[in-house]
Amino acid sequence: MASIPRVARVRATPGFAAPNDVDSKKMSLAKWAIAGVVVGGGIAGLLGAGSSALAAYFARRIITPSVRESDQEVLAVVRGDTGLQVILAATPDTTADGIFSLFFAGGKGFARIGRITSYSPAERTVQREVEEVYSGDLATARRGWWSGAVYDSPAALGLESEDVQIDVDGGKAPAWLVRSEAGKTAKVWAIMVHGRGATRLEGLRSLRIARELGLDSLLISYRNDGLAPSASDGRYGLGSTEWHDVDAAIEYALAQGAHEIVLFGWSMGGAICLQTSDLSRNRHLIRAMVLDAPVIDWVNVLAHHAHINRIPYAVGRYGQLMLGHPLGRRLTGLAAPVDLKAMDWDTRAVELRTPTLVIHSMDDEYVPYGPSASLAGKNPEMVTFEPFHGARHTKEWNVDPEKWEQAVRSWLAPHLQPRSGPPSVDDSQ
Repeated sequence: MASIPRVARVRATPGFAAPNDVDSKKMSLAKWAIAGVVVGGGIAGLLGAGSSALAAYFARRIITPSVRESDQEVLAVVRGDTGLQVILAATPDTTADGIFSLFFAGGKGFARIGRITSYSPAERTVQREVEEVYSGDLATARRGWWSGAVYDSPAALGLESEDVQIDVDGGKAPAWLVRSEAGKTAKVWAIMVHGRGATRLEGLRSLRIARELGLDSLLISYRNDGLAPSASDGRYGLGSTEWHDVDAAIEYALAQGAHEIVLFGWSMGGAICLQTSDLSRNRHLIRAMVLDAPVIDWVNVLAHHAHINRIPYAVGRYGQLMLGHPLGRRLTGLAAPVDLKAMDWDTRAVELRTPTLVIHSMDDEYVPYGPSASLAGKNPEMVTFEPFHGARHTKEWNVDPEKWEQAVRSWLAPHLQPRSGPPSVDDSQ
């Protein structure tokens, strides 16, 4: 049985980080524990008050948007033979080959980081080229966070874009519209859906291949991402609510002349795309999906995070039950329960009828690749699995952009060939 003090000492992992402020660490654990007993009855009684509080804490962290943790140490910025270089504490992220970015100064600073120039395992440092500083003074940075989002706007790729607004619940969500050909509207549009804790910057890596394939691209924002209006409860729905904002983006694209849609999704954005393909009234117009490190089964992901945070299995399971139980709203703050079973696409594999390419690194530390591979194995007619190695989470493009773009090109191009007739509408609509 976990003691109550351990709730504030749970080891943080990206995206499920423990809060940094002292007040958050001193949450009303007794209140949560008592409420947990009421909601869970015998289960909570068996777990004990301390474990109930930990389960509630875990559940809330999953669905509560939070500020990114500056967990990457910046040691120095130097002038090398090829230009500006940065010396960083060596981590599994910073020692990976490829192109990445460093956000610093609380996210106000943003730099694109290139190849490794030196690496000292003994000193635990790595030196890398700085390709571009988009904002902030990197020389003053002491800490930041590592990211796969390497461009600050379509302009950084030499592409023109339009700032558009999409009508969503609660107001308007900003998006970038990037045309494949100036002055013309493509018949098929790509809608880029970023992941949990990320922004529309994440989708910029896919713009070149989308334009090459003749797609107009809409890089959207959605509830609780800091750009779009927040949800009424201020909580993530893990895809169960966010898909409405993607559906609104589809409506916008259709109103602008699009005939069909390709969804691109990263991490939780993949879960959102899957929900959209299942529930949208426009699902028959979704020609295909390209999902990068998607959440196929939330129960698997939450169990993984409970394990790496050293949360006992029963406590993690109880946290999941809180998310899905109507009475759990008193603990989680959710406006409505989250149906994790409905978002288990490993179990529902044969129900997926939209052609889907899944790209996933075998060493993903955040969203295990197993359900992605399993989905493809259970539904090979609809799902193609493209494994990567050494990319960790959602950074497959970063470690090998040529492979990523070739995988998308070779798979998606045939699916964009003209149909012999109009898209079918199933009887359930």
